[in-house]
Amino acid sequence: MKIVADNAIPFLKGVLEPYARVEYLPGKTIATADVRDADALIVRTRTRCDAALLEGSSVKLIATATIGFDHIDTEYCRRHGIEVATAAGCNARGVLQYVAAALVRLSRVQAWEPTDKTLGIVGVGHVGSLVEAYARTWGFRVVACDPPREEREHGGFLPLEEVACQADILTFHTPLDDTTRHMAGAKLFERMKPGSILINTSRGEVVDGQALRESGLQYVLDVWEHEPRLDPQLLDRTLLATPHVAGYSEQGKATATAMSVATLAGFFGLPLRGWYPSEAAPSVPRPIPWQELCTTIRDAYDIEAESHRLKARPADFEAMRDHYRYRREYF
Repeated sequence: MKIVADNAIPFLKGVLEPYARVEYLPGKTIATADVRDADALIVRTRTRCDAALLEGSSVKLIATATIGFDHIDTEYCRRHGIEVATAAGCNARGVLQYVAAALVRLSRVQAWEPTDKTLGIVGVGHVGSLVEAYARTWGFRVVACDPPREEREHGGFLPLEEVACQADILTFHTPLDDTTRHMAGAKLFERMKPGSILINTSRGEVVDGQALRESGLQYVLDVWEHEPRLDPQLLDRTLLATPHVAGYSEQGKATATAMSVATLAGFFGLPLRGWYPSEAAPSVPRPIPWQELCTTIRDAYDIEAESHRLKARPADFEAMRDHYRYRREYF
């Protein structure tokens, strides 16, 4: 059995070698010739898995060590009998702590308390539900938009336009697909309160960058249209700017790799179910009061310093991601 894996996926090397021939390659360079005789791929967002890559290959399974799957042509895979598995939810607490760091920083700079603000959440899945739960305990009034959940649950969610009207801070936690691409555009921005703040940690294309730049709104961006080529004017006006690392926690990365290994174990009958990298401490979730958060979050993640680094060296966007020192989850 042959497996082709992105060489930047942490904790993976040595795990599958007793059971398969594993080729580790830079995600961007994985090509048709590499996968022609492969049985499985373990990828990240750097590898576009579509007909151009997969046609004529023996690939039966694609495991992506990411929560998103917009880099995978799922319809092509369905038609050709290729199983696709994501690591959905793996980095939810990492993103929660990123949002927490952003909120603390904004509250200090702008001199407000959570009880002063309404937080709007767009997308209340693995990440958004955590943000919602913690934000309520911190004192924010929370309004939320999640059309798929509203359709299933019939209550508790508002239309996007209404959430945008009410929110002082609007944070996006949606996948990228045809329904969410540019869902935050000029018409939505016109509905938002003057002085309100947009946070995007989902996918860059969820927000129309040009419309945002021209909107007069304030914003915090971890993800960008046309990554890694950043709009210099959009970058310059960002309150906090980071290089697509909101979910880059040690535990999130370890869980993503473990989920990918578990997928292969189940699919090919390998004795690796329940494997978790010994180098990474498992996450230990706990409640954290706002005041404790304010006094501890900077030690765990200095979002201001990271923003300064990206603004000073935007051309290093990919290098910053590839050589990132993973943060440790502490709540």
